[in-house]
Amino acid sequence: MSTFQYRGLQQDGVVAEGVVEAGGRQEAYRLLEERGLVPLGLTEDLAAQQGNGSSLRIAWRRKKVPFHALENFTRQLSNLLAAGVPLSRALKILSKEASVPVASEQWKEIHDLVIDGTSLADAMAQLPETFPRVYVAMAQAGETGGFLDVVLGQIAEFQSREKELRAKLVAALVYPAVLLVLAVGVLVFLLVFFIPRFQVIFAGFGASLPALTQAIVATSGLVRQYGLPFALGFTIAFFLVRRWLQTDVGRRHWENVLFALPLVGPLLARFSMSRFCRMLGTLTGAGVPLVNALNVARKSISNQTLVDTVVTSVDRVRQGARLADSLSTCGDLFPGSAIEMISVAEETGRLSEELVRLASVAEADLDRQLKTAVALAEPLMLFLIAGFIGIIFVGMVIPIFTIQEYIK
Repeated sequence: MSTFQYRGLQQDGVVAEGVVEAGGRQEAYRLLEERGLVPLGLTEDLAAQQGNGSSLRIAWRRKKVPFHALENFTRQLSNLLAAGVPLSRALKILSKEASVPVASEQWKEIHDLVIDGTSLADAMAQLPETFPRVYVAMAQAGETGGFLDVVLGQIAEFQSREKELRAKLVAALVYPAVLLVLAVGVLVFLLVFFIPRFQVIFAGFGASLPALTQAIVATSGLVRQYGLPFALGFTIAFFLVRRWLQTDVGRRHWENVLFALPLVGPLLARFSMSRFCRMLGTLTGAGVPLVNALNVARKSISNQTLVDTVVTSVDRVRQGARLADSLSTCGDLFPGSAIEMISVAEETGRLSEELVRLASVAEADLDRQLKTAVALAEPLMLFLIAGFIGIIFVGMVIPIFTIQEYIK
């Protein structure tokens, strides 16, 4: 059973408020009608549900909707609204046609909230695990301006581009990461299981070992003796550093380190710039004022350096400065060519189109840079793996010749 807080109009015209328990929203409406009330508002009381043992249901309802389901919902809702279908009816259709149970449940909840008189953006804001802040802000701008179908279509296109760009980043990092894990695994196996067997053989002959072999044997002993405490300490330090990086200060320091790296820095800067330009271009193209678009874009950016730049840009644009001049203060993210393009676009009144085009160019350039970086990383990782294994092999083989001479 769910608990709902209601506001209803009595037969004498007095507005009554209270709580009703029902198996669902429709049943709650039926119970209010049986009491002779005309429903004015119905809100599900989640805190009461947690107190009466419905936490499992709430946890299930709060599961995140898969990305493809959210993208299909956005695109189909845009098409239905563009075809003239009323919002409530479109939401009802999508809740019935959803292929994922959790998506069907959340689309139905949005439908019920809209039926109660809640705006679509406010209904989406009650499901932050599914709808990002920029999604809600763009939907609100579309509702206010009367072009919700256009905004939803642009959101769907933006989500598709975002997914494609992230997939390219992940795909480019998978192979080097696999090679790194393989290299660490091989080294640990050699140091922990392989070298100790040779160490016993060398000790049996009593021969003096070369310096390289002694260094490898000493390293093996350190790994076997202190490997587990080191792994435990590394794990604890990892979680502490990760928690520190979630703060604004830690995030800024980490981003400064990443931006200073030769290959990683330019790639991250290009990714951040393309994401920001596409988002801002999508918002301004949907009719959102520039200051509001900057505020909306700022809410969805995870890069703290870019957030600081956007905050400064909002203040300067609000005071009458041009967008290009306000963004020029962050040369790491916006090169001079990008600033010049934005400046020309502002002068010609084609800011939204130029921002989207600039994002597309930056994404294509990012794709080329990723391919180049991966092409360089693959032989480098293979060379390091072969180098470490070769050093260990040579260090273990040299004493064998020494032992043969010792036997003779």
